[in-house]
Amino acid sequence: MRTLLTTTLLVALLSSCSTPEPKTRALFNGRDLTGWYPDVPAADDDPDLAPSFIVRDGMLVTLGSPGGHLITEESFSDYRLVLEYRWTGEPGNCGVLVHSSTPRRLYKMFPQSIECQMFFDNAGDFWCIGEDIKVPNMADRRGGEPSNWGGNEGQSRRILNLTDGSENEVGEWNTMEIECRGAAINVWVNGDHVNDGYDCTADHGQIAIQAEGAEAEFRRVELTPL
Repeated sequence: MRTLLTTTLLVALLSSCSTPEPKTRALFNGRDLTGWYPDVPAADDDPDLAPSFIVRDGMLVTLGSPGGHLITEESFSDYRLVLEYRWTGEPGNCGVLVHSSTPRRLYKMFPQSIECQMFFDNAGDFWCIGEDIKVPNMADRRGGEPSNWGGNEGQSRRILNLTDGSENEVGEWNTMEIECRGAAINVWVNGDHVNDGYDCTADHGQIAIQAEGAEAEFRRVELTPL
């Protein structure tokens, strides 16, 4: 009986000392843009410029124009980011940037980062912006001469995703999941594994959402530490 009691107490003690499960947190609170700030170059000379990012009906909205980025105040590493988004009208271009750092690193607009593309019919492509990443089948998926692969202006910055037809119809909700673990980045769209990269030149940074021509709504932006 004493042995059984001791074992029970030991199990209970070990359980109480175990590492708690990481908690998912909402990066968007559904009310305002607390925790984010916009970087819109055109606003530098026009403080009355209409905003590129708003909250409408409980959703984060990128209006697509003026061009710029909505950036988290915090930096993150080793996480899974889940976003639910839809196009509100004519679909077009947008993206989610991870490991973001130096502002306006490229074309005096895009922060240094790896972009996980949302451009309609191309969701899940990687775009290298001042950073770089490798993928399997690099020659087929990136094209061009290897000597020109990189993240700078004029280099081969786009890396094609792995699937076709993973996105839902315009107006329907899509789910994009981005897992950043060390120097690896994996992306899923509506459950399809659409891209996988390794040996990324960055492993932490801010997260940014683009305004790049088309309006899109986000009803969920959640992060879970890994």
